[in-house]
Amino acid sequence: MDRSRIKWLFVGPGVAWVLLFTIFPLLYSLRLSFFKARLGRPETFAWFENYQRAFSDYRFWDSLEVTLLFVVCSVTLTVGLGLGLALLFHQPIRGQRIFRSIFTMPLFTAPIALGYLGLTIFHEDVGAVNTILRALGMTNLPAWFSSVWLARLAVILVDVWQWTPFCFLVILAGLQSLPDEIYEAAQLDTASGWQMFRFITFPLLLPILFTVTMLRLVEAFKILDIPFSMTSGGPGAATQTYSFYIYLTGLRNFNSGYASALAYLLLFLMIAISFYFFNRLREIYE
Repeated sequence: MDRSRIKWLFVGPGVAWVLLFTIFPLLYSLRLSFFKARLGRPETFAWFENYQRAFSDYRFWDSLEVTLLFVVCSVTLTVGLGLGLALLFHQPIRGQRIFRSIFTMPLFTAPIALGYLGLTIFHEDVGAVNTILRALGMTNLPAWFSSVWLARLAVILVDVWQWTPFCFLVILAGLQSLPDEIYEAAQLDTASGWQMFRFITFPLLLPILFTVTMLRLVEAFKILDIPFSMTSGGPGAATQTYSFYIYLTGLRNFNSGYASALAYLLLFLMIAISFYFFNRLREIYE
């Protein structure tokens, strides 16, 4: 066989995978977003009607509001806790490798499984949280899945539990890559720990923090597995995220045209957020 063709034996499967499972669904869903398309019914071209419908759909705005709440709380907590843990484990601590392994375990667990685990932890009758509170003498136990805000809090906590290890690992790698010479010079000037963090560590870590925050924003906007398995979007639609609404529209109500339009609106929002973060990062370091 000609050596110039051997490379296609290695590249070909990857290219075919991308075309079949990425490019084709992306283009097909874009086409579908301009059609009135329901399962078992003929497709009719509708121009931008699906997109216009979204802006007058109260469920679209409600799910977007819920998602924004989750994004702000989850991203803030995961990045903050990840930074705190990274600073802690950047110091010489006995048993550091064991603690790192324990902290990173939720990251490698399927989100759908974490949702069911959260369901057992926050169960109002036999859950671990209420059992501990009952043992401490508390009588008015929180109804985690009956209260709107408690259900949202439970979902946020499970999401934070899953994604804090990711932020921790990335920020810790960034801390370990910082040059020691700068800190040695600062110690000669008798700089305090807070001053070293404020004027040395934080500015040097800023690009990494921007990157982690952007990645977490994109991932948090797509949250579906945990509220799906943990609360089923309830109570009512209190934990029905934007991706959950797309799922209900496309795979429960079989309105694939409108669901495609909703998905592309989310894609446009993610692109806008990414551009904003990259521009801010460029402005800081130019």
